[in-house]
Amino acid sequence: MVTPPSRLAAYQGLSNNLAAIEPPVWSGLIAAYLQGKNFNVAMIDAEADGLNHADTAKAIAKINPRLAVFCIYGQQPSASTQCMPGGSQTCHHLNEISDIPSLVLGTHPSALPQRTMEEEPFKFVCQGEGPRTVESLLNALQDGGDLATVPGLWFRDENGVIVGNEPAAKIADLDGELPRQAWDLLDLTKYRAHNWHCFHDLDSRGSYASIQTSLGCPYRCEFCCINAPFGGRGVRNWSLDNVIAQIDELVTRYGIKNIKIPDEMFILNERHVLGICDRLIERDYGLNIWAYARIDTMRESMFEKLKAAGFNWLGLGIESASSSVRDGMAKGSFNDDMISDVVRTVRDHGIAVGANYIFGLPDDTMESMNDTLDLAMELNTEWANFYCAMAYPGSPLYQHAKAQNWRLPDDDDGPGWIGYSQLGYEALPLPTMALSARQVLEFRDHAFNRYFTNPSYLTMLEAKFGPEAVTHVKQMTSHQLKRRQLETPSRQAQEQAQHAESENRAKV
Repeated sequence: MVTPPSRLAAYQGLSNNLAAIEPPVWSGLIAAYLQGKNFNVAMIDAEADGLNHADTAKAIAKINPRLAVFCIYGQQPSASTQCMPGGSQTCHHLNEISDIPSLVLGTHPSALPQRTMEEEPFKFVCQGEGPRTVESLLNALQDGGDLATVPGLWFRDENGVIVGNEPAAKIADLDGELPRQAWDLLDLTKYRAHNWHCFHDLDSRGSYASIQTSLGCPYRCEFCCINAPFGGRGVRNWSLDNVIAQIDELVTRYGIKNIKIPDEMFILNERHVLGICDRLIERDYGLNIWAYARIDTMRESMFEKLKAAGFNWLGLGIESASSSVRDGMAKGSFNDDMISDVVRTVRDHGIAVGANYIFGLPDDTMESMNDTLDLAMELNTEWANFYCAMAYPGSPLYQHAKAQNWRLPDDDDGPGWIGYSQLGYEALPLPTMALSARQVLEFRDHAFNRYFTNPSYLTMLEAKFGPEAVTHVKQMTSHQLKRRQLETPSRQAQEQAQHAESENRAKV
């Protein structure tokens, strides 16, 4: 199981200390699944080990496995596509030094299996979740079985023709088939929490792990691609006994204190949420947990127990201040009053908010983006993520953008998959009906700097977390991202320069 190196290209200078180093959750789940089927499994996490592409390939070749499985997932549910270049470069190196067969799985290859087979160096592509596909492929490679019987597998037949099998059935018994992550195959001391997750104690970031408690999402936000590997809109939960047993192991065996729940939507099923909270309250581990929520799934009955259980942060998808912009992306029917009320109530219970905003959604204008920034400044939450709209492969927005011939990073004249990286040098956002990609990117970077240098924000941060958090944020804002899209002068700037030059010539 291979996690290829992607952080440096995706996060630039922020990758050195400010960005998290995420444990490979899905890779770990599949590894444990295969262990349960009596396979010998090794895991290579190039991100945690600090390996480059060539060194990762050498590490794979040294193990000489029957199959090298590349897991293409990122730090958050949509961050898969920008990890493809790292996987491809590593596999190119591997192919040069060995004949080890390779399989790639994850959100991106599930969204574009045919194209991945056509363009990338992997021998096989998995469409779907992965565990059953990997198991069946291993058996076929060992016994000389028919690849056409491997569910979810894409491959080339004896004539070089690309063949795609029907995806494997979704795993219904999560407890029985995916009972835990194979943490024993990793060095958990190498992982690092997000900076804001540990604003209260930045030195504690090294005690960190992620645990999945559910799969899938019932919503259909146009910009989201999470259901590409998991299919449909259903949600499957691990049982309360299983979730708590995994947390028990993380705490008692590995000394973990900071936990991320990467479920696409954790705050959804009240019984599931409160059941986990009740058991964590009984244990009183003193954990520092964060999870995702929606404005319209929050219930006031949850807040007190969430805080008591150690949920100190909730990530809220606000996206835009404009209800019409949100409606255009099927985000939900909440209004500005609901946003303010939920944020205030969450914070009144001592839970910090990481608010998520997106600039450049299809109906956005400069006015609506300014309104969104004004809302962010007014809410003044403990953290804010500012994103550019990206039409990620696997999302409805990607299909719409293709149909409308909007310029995308994977167009012939684009930067390729790395252009989907929010913080990357090659970032190429989606243009809107009123704005260019450059304008959207420029506004996003402006919004980030304005928010995190705002005296009101820094004052609030110091009052809640102390001066070290403020110092850390100031260090963060001193890192200016390099953007190819912003290196050449804009048309307006060029016209202004030409006008000034003409005036100077006239004066001469």
